[in-house]
Amino acid sequence: MGRKGTMREEQIKSKYLEETMVLKIYQPEMFSPLYKYNICIMQDGDDYFQMGRIATYSDRLHDEDEITNTVFVGIHYHDKKDRRMKYHPTGEKQQVYIKFLVQEVVPFLDDLLPTYHMGQSRALIGDSLAGTLALMTAIKYPNTFGKVMMQSPYVDDTVLEAARNATDIHKIDIYHTIGTNETEVTTTDGKVMDFLTPNRALNEILEKKGMNYVYDELEDGDHTWKYWQKDLKRALPILFD
Repeated sequence: MGRKGTMREEQIKSKYLEETMVLKIYQPEMFSPLYKYNICIMQDGDDYFQMGRIATYSDRLHDEDEITNTVFVGIHYHDKKDRRMKYHPTGEKQQVYIKFLVQEVVPFLDDLLPTYHMGQSRALIGDSLAGTLALMTAIKYPNTFGKVMMQSPYVDDTVLEAARNATDIHKIDIYHTIGTNETEVTTTDGKVMDFLTPNRALNEILEKKGMNYVYDELEDGDHTWKYWQKDLKRALPILFD
């Protein structure tokens, strides 16, 4: 079955990253410049389109009026090393990647699409390290990104400290899930780590911050798209109702 919406590709020559970045933009079937749209920016973009099947969810949820007008924008990495440098809390390129998102991607999309030009209409979503990046970016720029979805994010002391010290985090709506089986996750650098315990610690911090916050532990869930894909069906209407 073909897609109802329209996929387009755009490029940004990033002065911060010193490379050309590709944006894959999925517009809903009834897209019109006469209407305003939410923007959902996805790191690990190709994974969300291919394994997350987010275009299919967009078609279905728009048809059923379960989400308001939303355009999905995917940004992908080159390889595992590139992903880690850009997404990891202490990655060599994380700070310039965040500047790329805030100062290049957002203005580009606001010029290209009929957006609301408001933080609450912009979401950052991601799985694992991409989810970590979403949170860290929104904490730093809560007026630019007012919604975050993080699926099984990588959480370390840097992330916990950032959440603990965040003063304007109450401006952000956050959707946060972790699988109960994520106690021995093999990371891209070959280490085996417990993701569940630090995510529970992050939950304890966020619960006290007074924002719209949804946290759930997926029963028997592990660190794979099998669970993240299913989780999207519930997450997207919560973010874009």
